[in-house]
Amino acid sequence: MAEEFGKSVEDGIKLSKRLYFGKDRAVAPPKPQMSMDKSSETFLPRAPMVYAVISDPGIVDNPDMTSYQPHVHGRCDPPALIPLQMNRIELEADSYLDSVIVRFSGSWRVHCVMGSKSCDCRIAIPMGEQGSILGVEVEVPRKSYSTELIAMDDKRYMEKECRPESGGFLKPYIFILTIPNVDGGSTLSIKVSWIQKLLYRNGEFSLIVPFSFPDYVTPPVKKLAKKEKIQLNINSGTETEIMCKATSHPLKQLKREAGKSGFLYEADVLTWTDIDFAVSYSVSSSHIYGGVILHSPSVHDVDQRELFSLYLFPGGKSSGKAFRKEIVFLIDISGSMEAKPLEGAKNALIGTLTKLDAKDSFNILAFNGETYSFSSSMELATAETVERAVEWINLKFIAGGGTNILLPLNQAMELVSNTHGSFPVIYLITDGAVENERQICDVMQSHLTSKGSICPRIYTFGIDSVEPQMQKLFAKGLSTILANITIDTLDDLDDVEVYPSRIPDLSSESLLIISGRYRGNFPETLKAKAVLEDLSNFVVDLKIQNAKDMPFDKIFAKQQIDLLTAQAWFSENKRLEDKVVEMSIQTGIVSEYTRLSLLETQKGNQATESPGAHKVSIDPSKNICGICLL
Repeated sequence: MAEEFGKSVEDGIKLSKRLYFGKDRAVAPPKPQMSMDKSSETFLPRAPMVYAVISDPGIVDNPDMTSYQPHVHGRCDPPALIPLQMNRIELEADSYLDSVIVRFSGSWRVHCVMGSKSCDCRIAIPMGEQGSILGVEVEVPRKSYSTELIAMDDKRYMEKECRPESGGFLKPYIFILTIPNVDGGSTLSIKVSWIQKLLYRNGEFSLIVPFSFPDYVTPPVKKLAKKEKIQLNINSGTETEIMCKATSHPLKQLKREAGKSGFLYEADVLTWTDIDFAVSYSVSSSHIYGGVILHSPSVHDVDQRELFSLYLFPGGKSSGKAFRKEIVFLIDISGSMEAKPLEGAKNALIGTLTKLDAKDSFNILAFNGETYSFSSSMELATAETVERAVEWINLKFIAGGGTNILLPLNQAMELVSNTHGSFPVIYLITDGAVENERQICDVMQSHLTSKGSICPRIYTFGIDSVEPQMQKLFAKGLSTILANITIDTLDDLDDVEVYPSRIPDLSSESLLIISGRYRGNFPETLKAKAVLEDLSNFVVDLKIQNAKDMPFDKIFAKQQIDLLTAQAWFSENKRLEDKVVEMSIQTGIVSEYTRLSLLETQKGNQATESPGAHKVSIDPSKNICGICLL
């Protein structure tokens, strides 16, 4: 889909050269973005964009003045996508702990279609780290559109025919949605919101929001100034000072309190910004520390239990040492991994091997229908051993055959079964779906519960040409500074539910956040206990505070929905599926069992479904959606 989309945008830019804006405008035809990369990736959106969907090139013209271009015969198949000119942009980002809720609003004009004609308009929203769409609102003349979530088994969804081309995910981080039949010359006013994660490294948070607009979305009257606006609000959840380190745009500080800061950027510009909005900041501390935030549910919450969130910060660079590790890398080399997937896995693996400490030990198992071992036992990560491993990888990583995941997993568990004084880690990298997935999970669960004080950590990654994401996964798993974390007092609460139920390790590369619900009186004091890299005990006091200004339901909903979805799948529990649906609809987070729908409302009517309302159904597991007529 991404390759076809990029080619359609390239065709649309060529087609828009037919447009005439008048001699006094001194406007050159739009030029493609300059890039050494000649692939279709060049034309994928790097900021919220809107495109005219053109099947009939004969309707392409300036709606304000006729260009008198020669008639174009034939049709565009697939349709060309002409980037629309943008007249207004505003961005607001609210940061809470390690999550950010982003709200974007702007207006675009259908400048490339005759006033007497109409076309569909495709909205493309690239989101930042682990972005999840929350909602879209669109205003056009005589109509408005808004999204809402419905259950998969909703009769309105099941009984209607859907058009897959109407929306979905172009890539995991690019959401697209099509608005039908927009008149040439009219304006679309669009509001979009999504939630994404902050990056964390070396004691600093980093926020990156896609905000780089190509030159050709700037309206032709270039001397007319346009206003850009960015507002950033930071709530760290702590009472420590926030220190802003770097910004992409000149931000003016509006608010400064303990644990909170507010910033604003406003400027009159002749061309829209061509760089992403980026900011980095630190929450002062050189050591491991944490806290608990309490919150009461809203009156509309279907679950009236109290809410809590517990967090641990890894602190600065010297706050904790990483464990000595014993690592087994399981790499799928089946036929489906051919070309980019296997090449990405190979590059990420080699890069990780070179970063291992000489006291760490490792092994590599390549698998398809069979298993191929780098060594019969674990090897210390000396420079000589790593060099031999790289040679072995280049020799053995040839795609072919089927996929047997359980065999290499069992072999990996045997390799790390007798570790003493070290931290066992298994990485499973695959693009395959196998028939015995539940059996694999059941076998691994029995392995983990039967191990000693530090059981093996298993990291799984289903790849899709995402080498940088694999490198992040490797880095996180190799930088554990606290293991076997427990919060004993939580067991004394009534009707307590914790996400995740097994508390993860603390890495120097990320925050540790767990959330949950409870009844009763939360303890006035709380301690987190863990094991350090030398296997000595570690205890930290957690500061407890109440928060009224955090949207708890949205910040932690995706983590809870993902965990419940996995439990529902593994246990084949319909009650858990229903719970996911309920939580998804309440919080606006798309899940495996819900679909995002598009509601059309005629101007002047009440905001109810009209007989011709459209429903866009999005399937996050398949990255597709369709439009249903209700």
